[in-house]
Amino acid sequence: MLGYVYKIIRSIWNHGSLEDFGTAQDMAAVQPLLINGVQTNGFGNGGARDKAIVNNRPTPRYAVASATGLDGPDQILSSDVDTTCEASGRVRLKLDGSIDQDDFKPISVPGLLARTAARHPDHPALVSRPDATGKRTTYTYREYEQQVRQVAKAFLHLGLERHHSVCILGFNTPQWFISDIAAIYAGGFAAGIYTTNSPEACQYCAESSRANIIVVEDDKQLQKILQIRAQLPKLKAIVQFEGVPQHKDVLSWEDLLELGRQQSEDKLEAVLKTIGVNECCTLVYTSGTVGNPKAVMISHDNVLTNAKAILSGIDLKEGRETAISYLPLSHVAAQVVDIFTCMLMAGTVHFADKNALKGSLLDTLVSARPTAFLGVPRVWEKIYEKMQAVARSNGPIKTWIANWAKAQGLHYNQQRMNGVDYKSWGYLIAKWLVFDKVKAALGLDRCHLFGTAAAPLSTEVKKYFMSLDIVIVDVYGMSECAGAHTLCSIDNFRLGSVGHSLPGFTTKLDNMDSQGEGEICMAGRHVFMGYLNDPEKTREAKDENNWLHTGDLGKMDEKNLLYVTGRIKELVITAGGENIPPVHIEQLVKKECPALSNAMLIGDRRKYLTMLVTLKTEMDIESGEPLDKLLPEVQKWAKSLGSQAKTVSEVIKTQDPLIHKAITEAITRANEKAISNAQRVQKFRILPHDFSVPTGELGPTLKLKRNVVLKMYANVIEEMYQEKSTA
Repeated sequence: MLGYVYKIIRSIWNHGSLEDFGTAQDMAAVQPLLINGVQTNGFGNGGARDKAIVNNRPTPRYAVASATGLDGPDQILSSDVDTTCEASGRVRLKLDGSIDQDDFKPISVPGLLARTAARHPDHPALVSRPDATGKRTTYTYREYEQQVRQVAKAFLHLGLERHHSVCILGFNTPQWFISDIAAIYAGGFAAGIYTTNSPEACQYCAESSRANIIVVEDDKQLQKILQIRAQLPKLKAIVQFEGVPQHKDVLSWEDLLELGRQQSEDKLEAVLKTIGVNECCTLVYTSGTVGNPKAVMISHDNVLTNAKAILSGIDLKEGRETAISYLPLSHVAAQVVDIFTCMLMAGTVHFADKNALKGSLLDTLVSARPTAFLGVPRVWEKIYEKMQAVARSNGPIKTWIANWAKAQGLHYNQQRMNGVDYKSWGYLIAKWLVFDKVKAALGLDRCHLFGTAAAPLSTEVKKYFMSLDIVIVDVYGMSECAGAHTLCSIDNFRLGSVGHSLPGFTTKLDNMDSQGEGEICMAGRHVFMGYLNDPEKTREAKDENNWLHTGDLGKMDEKNLLYVTGRIKELVITAGGENIPPVHIEQLVKKECPALSNAMLIGDRRKYLTMLVTLKTEMDIESGEPLDKLLPEVQKWAKSLGSQAKTVSEVIKTQDPLIHKAITEAITRANEKAISNAQRVQKFRILPHDFSVPTGELGPTLKLKRNVVLKMYANVIEEMYQEKSTA
């Protein structure tokens, strides 16, 4: 063993020599362990505040940089810091226990795409959404890389400077991917902008990232940029990738490709030689609710280490997987999964249309039949609600069969969760009779990995899908760790858990209380470089030992599975000093009243808890805004109570006593499960419309923006607390 380790230590690793960083005993521990609140895969990041690890591990060592700095793009550039906020900054690469795994050796984004294109030149890489005639365009990996190089050459010709950005403003398309990777090939940053951003918000992103080029989807997004163009002195070109630009100074996508074809390879090759894996390649803007968003600097090594860790934690096969791109590509989850993980495993990406999150996602699922599918909680909830509505229309025989089959499915998957994988005859019959048909109807018949991320998904919804033989596993991470940090394995999961740290990543709980709950902190090669031009915020997020402080509260069980129990900033701290995590209570209330779409707990520094709720309504397919009309199943529910209400405005105008009584009773049932009187909800208000992205209450991944809701409905909240308490 000592000889093996010595051989590793003395090897050369992608232009960087490995220095001695410990004995065989130091490297042997690769199984998860928990030491004083630290859960690790044996690759601890030690420091003064992590004595349990420091006392058992040697001083960290770092990869040695390229001698010339012109050996790119897979080289390691010289650096002696772990954090930087400078656009041209670099960070050192800490060597860890994954060093003996070839898959974890550093590689750049251009290096990876070139490698995948060489291995799988004719394999489908990208499949566009249907055009006006219903035709889809398929790009092979050879064509994918060729177009990336063409666009990179065009970007350089248009004046993209080193460490400046290409901002991309549009919905998911092959052109989005190509623009993103081309910006990186050309030595710049890729910087996605949310399509819901105002012109002013777009200006902030373009200014802070020093955008030389902005790529927009269509005329609607173009108009935002034209409004602010005069305030962007560094902007040199605008490209529109759909339709024919009506503005004379805007390039079409075909114009851009033709421009790239006319350029020689020399300038691009010269730039590629200067790129290093430990410098920034992508900026991800956080969708914060207070102040301007922070620009998260993610290096080549950050994002590709993350993608490699994801693949090592799940069973996906190179050249055999299919995924759907529909979550906003400005968000880190979509980037690391859709772009980089798929690139790493030579997967095929199908693109959904613009209305995916407004109801058309099912069409793409049925068409693409993905082998892996990541859905944010609201997507799974919408599927669940529609399936529940269909089930209610079934006759007694179908209902009996469905209930019997679901009992078989739930029992089998609960047993599997406990380590017993036994397929009974009942389960096999239910699979043939019900489960396979349900999955086929959803386009999930080939899918062997179902994931959820970005926010908690209720246990009730998870159990429902488990009963249909669809086991949804949690992925936990954030922009600042380049995507995922923990993952639930299909062979080792628990309801409510977000799983173990991915290989090479470390988790610790900071400032643990007597119950074993503390702030979740992360360490590993995936932890971001810093916030661009914002050292103060960076110091708040990363400590002196390079631990990333998430702001999330968590705990671990006896198997070292991590549970996220709340968010420090979201905790409701009552006037009596009781700390209350809101999500659990909100989910309880929604479970008790199926007519509710959203429920938000109020009570910070208050004497008692109240709640804002919304009813499920129809949605405008074009804008995504909630309509006044109640969903048919909600109308049916109201009618069962004796109410004739068909709209939210009717309910509010008449203060419909029957609906208010039903919600009150649902809250009372939820209160019975509260662990203390302080966690009981005393009052509620029905809001005039459901939460949505266009109306501002939800973020791009449909995550609740609590601060925004508090401001929007401040008067409603104050009115509740001015009334006499029912406590």
